[in-house]
Amino acid sequence: MDEQRQILLVSPDLMSTSRIAGLARSADARVETLRSLDETPKGGPFAIALIDLQALEGDAAVIVARVRAILETLPAQAETPFRLIAYGPHVHKQRLEDSTAAGADAAVSRGELLGGFAGLINRWTD
Repeated sequence: MDEQRQILLVSPDLMSTSRIAGLARSADARVETLRSLDETPKGGPFAIALIDLQALEGDAAVIVARVRAILETLPAQAETPFRLIAYGPHVHKQRLEDSTAAGADAAVSRGELLGGFAGLINRWTD
């Protein structure tokens, strides 16, 4: 791959962001983190936005819609398609399902994301 894939991680959780940044480096990707839905990404275009449903409070559908709006208004994102991927604890099944009903391209458990990071990133960016 000529260019490093860019991932937007939406999470205020420092432990998650650090772990995912390390996994991304191993998968030839770069992560930019938004700690709040009130921030604006500085980079882009992003291939994937990872949405931490455990660390973000509020309705999953609203969170997904806000992340989509953030990306759609970024000048750098203009002609680049992206995927929204929600993740959280497997016990939050309803919240994960709500995110896909609201337009997330996929919802996975936190364990699935962290355990199979490179394979999932490859699947979502191919």
